[in-house]
Amino acid sequence: MKEQNLKNHTRIHKGYLLVTGFALLALIIGAARNVMDTEDSNLYSASLILLASLILLSIFLYARSFALKAQDRAIRAEENLRFFILTGKRMEPRITIQQIIALRFAGDEEFPSLVQKAADEGWSAKEIKTRIRNWKADHYRV
Repeated sequence: MKEQNLKNHTRIHKGYLLVTGFALLALIIGAARNVMDTEDSNLYSASLILLASLILLSIFLYARSFALKAQDRAIRAEENLRFFILTGKRMEPRITIQQIIALRFAGDEEFPSLVQKAADEGWSAKEIKTRIRNWKADHYRV
């Protein structure tokens, strides 16, 4: 597996976004045109097709966010446990979930000090990632 670092750690599933996204867009456009061009006798079924396509769009948009939210909770629990194991203390309460997600890439030797500095100085996730010296890969992020 390729070594992970700041430049290549993000994952974008192009097949999901492009194929499914374009298919949904085509479906919604076709369903909308069908509603506009249909005769009164077929308006109900054409409207149902448009409604179904809008429901699929909603699923497409929310499915990924729900999975990421669940994964963010797991990351928060894992990193809180890791901090406790390394320091014997609870993690700084000022740390945000976005900072914790960025800190998961830090190796054990620099993790506690980065947590403290991120809390004290209010670093963004991007700032945290650029300050990591010993990158710990995460190949299982959705």
